[in-house]
Amino acid sequence: MLKRNIGEAMLVGFVVVGAFAGRDAPRYMANGFVDAIQAEITFAALAFIFMSFILAKTPVLDRLIDILNSFLGRMKGGPIYTTTLAGAIFGAVAHVGASMAAVVGSVTVPWMKRSGVSGELSATVVAGSAGMGLTFPFSATMFILVGSATVSGMMDADEIIVPLAIAGVWCLVYRLVLNFYLIRKNGLQPIAVEDRIPARRSLRAGWTSGLLLIPLLIPLFLTQGPIANALGRYTDLVMSRAISIITWIPVLMILLVLFLGRRHLPRDGKGWWKIVGESAPQFGIIGTTLVAAFSASAVLGQLRLPEQLTSMLESLAAPKWLMAILVGIIIVVIAIPLTASATVATVGPVAVAALAGAGVPVPIAAAAVLVFASTEGASPPSGAPIYIAAGIARIDPSKIFVPLLKYYCIPILAIGVLIALGILPV
Repeated sequence: MLKRNIGEAMLVGFVVVGAFAGRDAPRYMANGFVDAIQAEITFAALAFIFMSFILAKTPVLDRLIDILNSFLGRMKGGPIYTTTLAGAIFGAVAHVGASMAAVVGSVTVPWMKRSGVSGELSATVVAGSAGMGLTFPFSATMFILVGSATVSGMMDADEIIVPLAIAGVWCLVYRLVLNFYLIRKNGLQPIAVEDRIPARRSLRAGWTSGLLLIPLLIPLFLTQGPIANALGRYTDLVMSRAISIITWIPVLMILLVLFLGRRHLPRDGKGWWKIVGESAPQFGIIGTTLVAAFSASAVLGQLRLPEQLTSMLESLAAPKWLMAILVGIIIVVIAIPLTASATVATVGPVAVAALAGAGVPVPIAAAAVLVFASTEGASPPSGAPIYIAAGIARIDPSKIFVPLLKYYCIPILAIGVLIALGILPV
């Protein structure tokens, strides 16, 4: 309506949301702003933008892309399939949507763009795949749900594992079918033979680029699995809380890129000032949008929007098919301003109870609720993966809002409804 860029529009939106606090608007908005600028995801998004600019000044990523093209470039839309499958694998291990967008997107977005995929489509696929971690077992969000007093009194924790794993497969299958459609719709072709370097030569020239996986693996190993368990016993710390994956991955990647690309990067302050200046426009738009969106989300939380929606959910009385749709819509709406974990902690137990009361088996109801909440990454305007993917692709985030809703948010909502109704068996 204002016909301004997304950063300015989101600032206006923040002011409008703040106005609902009435006389307390200045205090609510100040608290929301402080929360937003202190959020680790804000730092991570901006850090990945800076990392992408540094990478662009070095041949490090180009060599890694050459290796990927050597093996997968012969497939139509190979980079898109790889992004989705990598998102599923990483999501099943780390379960954090923003981390998935950052880790997978930092490699596959430049590869997709160089393969002829538009920046908008590249960012859409990455952000749309970011929520898959919630649809596979053992995420922190799953434990928040099954550990709640309401749900734990209705089923054993291990009853959700098989239904949720199958639900995750349904979500992955849908994304792969969508990939097939998007590849055909956009006329994507395999990489030309003359543009594909033989695998042996690409590996010989670019093997050091594979070291880019190290910054991704170190935080993962320190927070998940046997190494994390051993460190936790030794230090008395919960490693997944003591070490933030989303903060340390960009930091370590920037340090490694500075080392690997040292021969191609400036050696004086003037050269670095030029790089910072060239990256400033993206920081301005995406940074402003991110802070404004998260600030508005914090204000909505202070205004008790989640509690009000919870009360509405508790008062619902409807047939199973209608209850599944209403519960799904409410969770998706709440997941727009909140993280998936906060959404499930706020209304997840009530949602499971509401579905169970309508005749949905409890483990299936719990799996459906997690599928609904997994739309967090594809829910504009507040989904953190949207801004990470847009920053890496260097596009205006608003350009992927509609595609994300059309291709990911609404269809995943529909999958959750079909699971709750038993049409998609789990």
